[in-house]
Amino acid sequence: MNADDFPTPDADVETVDPETLKDRIDAGEDVTLLDARMQSDYEEWRIDGENVTSINIPYFEFLEDDIDEDVLEQIPDDREVTVLCAKGGASEFVAGTLAERGYDVNHLEDGMNGWASIYEAVEVERYDGAGTLLQYQRPSSGCLGYLLYDDGEAAIIDPLRAFTDRYLDDADDLGVDLQYALDTHVHADHISGVRNLDAEGVEGVIPEAAVDRGVTYADELTTAADGDTFTVGDATIEAVYTPGHTTGMTSYLVDDSLLATGDGLFVESVARPDLEEGDDGAPEAASMLYESLQERVLSLPDDTLVGGAHFSDAAEPAADGTYTAPIGELVDEMDALTMDEEEFVELILSDMPPRPANYEDIIATNLGQNAVDDEEAFTLELGPNNCAASQDSLAGD
Repeated sequence: MNADDFPTPDADVETVDPETLKDRIDAGEDVTLLDARMQSDYEEWRIDGENVTSINIPYFEFLEDDIDEDVLEQIPDDREVTVLCAKGGASEFVAGTLAERGYDVNHLEDGMNGWASIYEAVEVERYDGAGTLLQYQRPSSGCLGYLLYDDGEAAIIDPLRAFTDRYLDDADDLGVDLQYALDTHVHADHISGVRNLDAEGVEGVIPEAAVDRGVTYADELTTAADGDTFTVGDATIEAVYTPGHTTGMTSYLVDDSLLATGDGLFVESVARPDLEEGDDGAPEAASMLYESLQERVLSLPDDTLVGGAHFSDAAEPAADGTYTAPIGELVDEMDALTMDEEEFVELILSDMPPRPANYEDIIATNLGQNAVDDEEAFTLELGPNNCAASQDSLAGD
């Protein structure tokens, strides 16, 4: 059923916006959610947290006038319950049905689509290069991006198409000119915003090494080879070729202080190696990743911060709220970084999560081989990123 097909409930139901719900979760409040999506959607992607109680009862269980008592018994009647669905229509209907029966309920505005629209900017306090560095965080998918600004200029690393206007507005609010939009690689979990920002007058940059994958628009953008630099005020961003997750994977060293590693290294895990060449090519890619980590990443000073393009539910934020960590700390906490090559390859091939939803269509879109409108692009990337090699954290192992 479409959202418009659900009857309007007789009972008035309050709406909670996604930002308010996230604030409550972040504040440590006990939150109870009734997710009315289908079980398969719920199992693939849902709102979780240590203080979140999540119950999945599909909306169709509430369509009959006489709701099964076994269904109602699953719903707490001693606390507030927030009902959610994909877009907000089913949850309003379910919440109204429960309100008519005396439950204390509200429903999530725009459902999981609204949750996916949350995008927060947090300053990386341990960054000690020139200017200021912000980390963008999308909690619904774990996507991370970086905005560096200094002396009236700015650059964005790994921008998302869905938030093109946000970057431009933030630059205006900061009083800076957004000079560059840089991608670390051909992403498999979200639609890149580099081309959209380039169309708005920002210089779009993609890794030179990624062009051979079939990028159709390479002639329209700037390509970054290993060692190339981009200046933002008094800060310098240097391209560091780090293949493994993909053959074109390129990290960016931000003024010798933070390495934006894309999907090469995260604060809780390392990259999965199977999204470009599949299972057959994964062992070779894993060996390539090992070499990149050992020779190009871990060779940097121990106090160099690592900031990946994603974080998972297993990741722990730093004291400043960002998903960043010094290289020395990661080496101490992640055994994978001190293994020999054979052990490393065996480890990261052993526990890979399911591949990101719609990843083949997303890759084709990011290569320029598949054209989608903004609504299709947003829908394609809904769900978890699943770009790490492990389902659980490798840090502290």
